[in-house]
Amino acid sequence: MVSYKKLSQSLAILLFAILVLTNCAENDSIHNVTQTGADVLVSEKLDLVQNKNLGIITNHTALLADGTHLVDTLFNSERVKITALFGPEHGIRGDAPDGHKINDGTDSKTKLPVYSLYGKNRKPTAAMLKNIDLLIFDIQDIGARFYTFISTMYYGIKAAAENNIPIIILDRPNPINGIDVQGPMLKKGFKTFVGIAEIPIRHGMTVGELAKFFNRTEILETDVQAEMTVIKMKNWAREYNYDKTGLKWIKPSPNMPTLETALVYPGLCLIEGTNISEGRGTYSPFLKIGSPFINAQDVISELNKLNIEGCSIKPIEFTPVSIPNMSAFPKYKDEQCRGIQISVTDSSKLRSVEFGVKLIYVFNKLYPQKFEFRERGIDRLWGSSELREEILKGTSPYSIINQYQTDLEKFKQIRNQFLIY
Repeated sequence: MVSYKKLSQSLAILLFAILVLTNCAENDSIHNVTQTGADVLVSEKLDLVQNKNLGIITNHTALLADGTHLVDTLFNSERVKITALFGPEHGIRGDAPDGHKINDGTDSKTKLPVYSLYGKNRKPTAAMLKNIDLLIFDIQDIGARFYTFISTMYYGIKAAAENNIPIIILDRPNPINGIDVQGPMLKKGFKTFVGIAEIPIRHGMTVGELAKFFNRTEILETDVQAEMTVIKMKNWAREYNYDKTGLKWIKPSPNMPTLETALVYPGLCLIEGTNISEGRGTYSPFLKIGSPFINAQDVISELNKLNIEGCSIKPIEFTPVSIPNMSAFPKYKDEQCRGIQISVTDSSKLRSVEFGVKLIYVFNKLYPQKFEFRERGIDRLWGSSELREEILKGTSPYSIINQYQTDLEKFKQIRNQFLIY
């Protein structure tokens, strides 16, 4: 028999080993926390911005590792002078509802002038840039073509090229990883602020890599490229979702509250281009999908035939309501909707764009008399009229998905030239 004393010693040794391993894991995690381009700028490369009149294109996501905002840190540095700030959709503080036009103003904390790039101007004008000799861009992207922050970056680079002003891009992670590339290419003639360049819906690039892709005369439609510097991250790998970076999630926009939302967004945002609710008016946008005329079990039964992987789907009832600073006028406001609740179970298997195609196909198949496209909206999101036209013809989702694969493979080859990780 094993003595009580020996057993106690063995348990003590085991407990000590567990504590050591846990501590090592925590230390490794801390050691490997991703350092954003902003952190690298402040800690190693401040000489790039000293004695310059800076214009900073940014919002609430531009936090440093210590939790302070990039603007506040630079504003309080004697080596740096900030002349003006430029705010994207949702504003400098990130609390304006989607699509809400924003006026110029003054930053409440620093009292610096703020020019809106989501009002009458989408691109910094020569007048705005008059007293600026260096631009900085630092905003967290979400990894989808129609997220407007990358369009704001595009116009920032374009303005820098046109006005002969250098621009620094402070890189941040692609939160849904830098490997998966999905969806159709934007077609010529469909360029809008939710589709600024010929890239697929899920581009699999960081903002720094996208900036390099954008900074070509044929993309910018300028005579010259911008003089551009991308400050790379440290400790980031392409396969990382945001939860692997060690960074705290800061919702980039009011309807992007979690990483799970971001993972489904490239495909489920397509529902915006229909008369089905995409879950705005709830605290789980893009994870709740429905309408008053849907039978959830019928939808789930049809989806089960279409090989949806990486998520679970269950029936749900919800009532969209007006939520201040998030969704003021959601579809079916104050009406009970029936539909589906989506939960991501394996992000490596989830193909969100294909899921979006299959879901729209099912809605049209089950409810051809009630389901409707919002033609302008869906075409802008898809990047062409092809999804709408094919769905209305009854084309299978597999055929629709297959139609864009050749162009997608060509893009992947071009994309390789601009990857920096």
